[in-house]
Amino acid sequence: MILPDVLARDLLLVFCGTAASAASARATAYYANPGNTFWRALHQAGFTPRQFAPGDFRNLLKLGIGLTDLCKHSAGNDSDIAFTEQDVVALRDKLLCYQPKIAAFTSKTAWRMFSGQSASKPTSYGWQSAQVGQTRCFVLPSPSGSARRYWDIAPWQILADAYKRLQGAATSC
Repeated sequence: MILPDVLARDLLLVFCGTAASAASARATAYYANPGNTFWRALHQAGFTPRQFAPGDFRNLLKLGIGLTDLCKHSAGNDSDIAFTEQDVVALRDKLLCYQPKIAAFTSKTAWRMFSGQSASKPTSYGWQSAQVGQTRCFVLPSPSGSARRYWDIAPWQILADAYKRLQGAATSC
């Protein structure tokens, strides 16, 4: 395993990437490449009270947020990784076991691989009709520096609004 899962039962949200980048594998921290906007986007959209550093990734659990990747056995660029059906099954099993309210895929590539959609099928950012058990699925623009031309904070803000509503509902019980 390149990076440990950051998972617990009944999380509000789990971010699911494709695989750790080479920089993240070296740092043993999620989204550690300096060109990746993940940590800035989390704060800018309102998920976190301050901008976390990659090494702070375990602190997301306190906010009801988890992290995992589709592929846990390789690191690098998506084009260099041999994704398998077992990767999909393992992630589906994790989502069924931990039952987060939302699984947010941090790229269309991660969602397509997980859902079995071909790259030629149009995929929209935002809520997807498919669920995993009770877990709703959401697709985000990739925060990777190599996907900068597709970057848009708006879907991250939509997801943050849903997360905050869930957070409010959890604290009002």
